[in-house]
Amino acid sequence: MESSQFFGLAMIIYILAAAFYLGLFLFKKNKIGLVGMVLAVSGLSLQTIAITLRWIESYRLGIGHAPLTNMYESLVFFAWCTTLFYLVLEFRYKTRVMGAFVMPCVAVAMAYASLSTRIDDQISPLIPALQSNWLIAHVVTCFIGYGAFAVAGGLGVMYLLKHGAEGKKEQNSLVTALPSLAIIDDLTHKTIIFGFMWLSAGIITGAIWANEAWGTYWSWDPKETWSIITWFLYALTLHARFTRGWRGRRIAWLAILGFLAVFFTYFGVNFLLSGLHSYGSV
Repeated sequence: MESSQFFGLAMIIYILAAAFYLGLFLFKKNKIGLVGMVLAVSGLSLQTIAITLRWIESYRLGIGHAPLTNMYESLVFFAWCTTLFYLVLEFRYKTRVMGAFVMPCVAVAMAYASLSTRIDDQISPLIPALQSNWLIAHVVTCFIGYGAFAVAGGLGVMYLLKHGAEGKKEQNSLVTALPSLAIIDDLTHKTIIFGFMWLSAGIITGAIWANEAWGTYWSWDPKETWSIITWFLYALTLHARFTRGWRGRRIAWLAILGFLAVFFTYFGVNFLLSGLHSYGSV
């Protein structure tokens, strides 16, 4: 089988996983959530095989680069990073219902990559600026951060739903299956710290790569500008937490706002603005 077929199977499995996780949230049946988890693990395994095969296919075509260089490849890698990070959290903290707020994002990313006519899934030679050993380091660090921020955004939505229901004293509400507000808040905080560390590493490796490719560490390209805006947003979030003691709804809203900034940095800049990064997707 070719990598595209494995990616297609992974997309279908992720859609099913998202559906089962949503079923867990709606019906509070543990067996439904277990099926969702098994599907998520299966999708991640298939996607890992697909990424490996695509890398091998690149060498067979005489191109020979990591599958991380265009919108299609970065989208599927974002889905892979998000799923892996989510599953680690699920196994570590036993928060399976969180999948209802994370896996739909993964399913949408995979579906858009596989089905959108705007996405070119062909393996193409790298332009000179991308021919660097810093490629893998920059893309991997950025997208591990993006995956963590996607989970943090989902946690932010969870917190607001839980807080709103408790404020109205809706004891029979759907959100009674969610973890306590304290647990959600703590997970959001830890997830943002993790993502912030990786985004910082991504910006640093990107600056080194930029100096190697263009002779300058920073050029205020639209992608660079929005990356630093996103970095400062999360930095201010952590600063407010440490110095002002911000918790709860404020952090939840900032987690959601931060992921919207990540989304625009990733998609908006590519489709709406032009710059040095217009050839790629990161």
